[in-house]
Amino acid sequence: MKPEELEVKAAAELAKQQAMDVRLVCCSSTGCQSSGAADIVARIKADITERGLVGKVQVGGTGCMGLCSKGPLVRMTCKGHEDVLFSEMTPDLATRLVEEVVAPVANGEEIHDPVGPLGAHVVDLHAAFFALQERVVLSNNGHADPEKLADYLVHGGYQGLRKALTMSAEEICQEVLASGLRGRGGAGYPTGLKWDFARRMQSDVKYVICNGDEGDPGAFMDRSVLEGDPHAVLEGMMIAARAMNATNGVFYIRAEYPLAVDRIEKAIRQARQAGLVGRNILNSGWSFDFDVRLGAGAFVCGEETALIASVEGKRGTPRPRPPFPSVKGLWDKPSCVNNVETLANVPRILLKGAEWFAAKGTEKSKGTKVFALTGKIAHNGLVEVPMGITIREIVETIGGGTGTERKVKGVQTGGPSGGMIPESQFDTPISYEHLQQLGSMMGSGGLIVIDDHDSVVELARFYLDFCVDESCGKCAPCRIGGTQMLHLLDKIVAGDGTEEDIANIRMIAQAMQKGSLCALGQTAPNPVLSALKHFPSEFTERLKQPAAVEV
Repeated sequence: MKPEELEVKAAAELAKQQAMDVRLVCCSSTGCQSSGAADIVARIKADITERGLVGKVQVGGTGCMGLCSKGPLVRMTCKGHEDVLFSEMTPDLATRLVEEVVAPVANGEEIHDPVGPLGAHVVDLHAAFFALQERVVLSNNGHADPEKLADYLVHGGYQGLRKALTMSAEEICQEVLASGLRGRGGAGYPTGLKWDFARRMQSDVKYVICNGDEGDPGAFMDRSVLEGDPHAVLEGMMIAARAMNATNGVFYIRAEYPLAVDRIEKAIRQARQAGLVGRNILNSGWSFDFDVRLGAGAFVCGEETALIASVEGKRGTPRPRPPFPSVKGLWDKPSCVNNVETLANVPRILLKGAEWFAAKGTEKSKGTKVFALTGKIAHNGLVEVPMGITIREIVETIGGGTGTERKVKGVQTGGPSGGMIPESQFDTPISYEHLQQLGSMMGSGGLIVIDDHDSVVELARFYLDFCVDESCGKCAPCRIGGTQMLHLLDKIVAGDGTEEDIANIRMIAQAMQKGSLCALGQTAPNPVLSALKHFPSEFTERLKQPAAVEV
């Protein structure tokens, strides 16, 4: 494919969409699929065919639109009206939608209220849930079909790559560095700097690896991006490859994400057929291709050296660093491991420029962040917000609070490696630095809300138990320290703990943080330590009460 053919294909698809009187897209993410989205799409297509509306109404799938608690969701676009989002759809409601709303519009009737009798199922797209979000990574969700390359091209797809092919590797690294993009997998390391280290390495073979091994309880950000906008991740990886002069790309996705795997593989096939992947990409003389490897669900394989070992067919255990993967990675070749969300940001940065991205967020935490908002919250789902927004705005305004008479007690951010933050600290801005100051971390983006009925002690124990179970056991501080800390927490939860047990927990935690080989062991104490810091009375109340002394 020649570069100018991208615009031709995009213009043709756009003209096709604009010729339609109505366009209906149904969320086709795992959440809505499990609630019957495929049956809804099938019913809509059958009804449209039955009424002779083929050619007037376009029907398809789209990525996660965020309001998962109200799924399945169907978005309707029709000429002369604002888009309408219908929630909690069923096949029977879909038939009513076609009969009472879509068919009249497609047949040229004047419809002043496109909502019609389905008003009870309409979601206000101007409500706080949507109004406070700023979608960059999720910008195509709700608009583009993740299984159609042409839809991605309509929304500027592969134009970032086209620009990258006119730049030197160093220029790409500097552009991404200037944007302020930091790794969205949790560590927050500057992406452009990471690429530049790999670029400087001399090697006949280099690898860029996408870490799709999302394993935090309650987290589904990366899965949703892979399912909802797979071509964006492909394009981001290819730009990364150009930046570091990589020759091969590897997707590492956990096998529990079959829909994500299927859509990535389909996107690779489509891009290869279009000449966007493979040899002589966009007539540039540059060649690049992908492999997809499945992870078996080990949490520790989210750590880059353990991930690399797993790809090589070895047991997924981390190794000491240095050497870092940028020097000696997959098959001992220079490699760069990036998180899904990090890579999905890259095409937008190349297309719109570093200044555009850097204008969002805070001084040190640029851009936006995708969060999986779960737990005791009214509006469970996927949200993307600018860095610098407060925790309170996310939980109370976007999330709608608990949605019950219960009060919010706090949030757990960063998954089992993160920490608990009390409601009194909710006015803290979301940034890498601010969350660290509270004893938590950004992590990959899980944000779990707890209410005043939840026990912080038991929640801390749950996360520690998860980390102990997922420890690879290679280093003693994590293997032994985690087990001993869990034993002490079990005593406290049972009401048999003492002040000495709490002191020992702090001592063991310090040893784990300093001596563990990888981030799993180093951060496993975080939920416990943050709970002790912000909710000390809950631990005190669980301690064994001394026996009364008879006088």
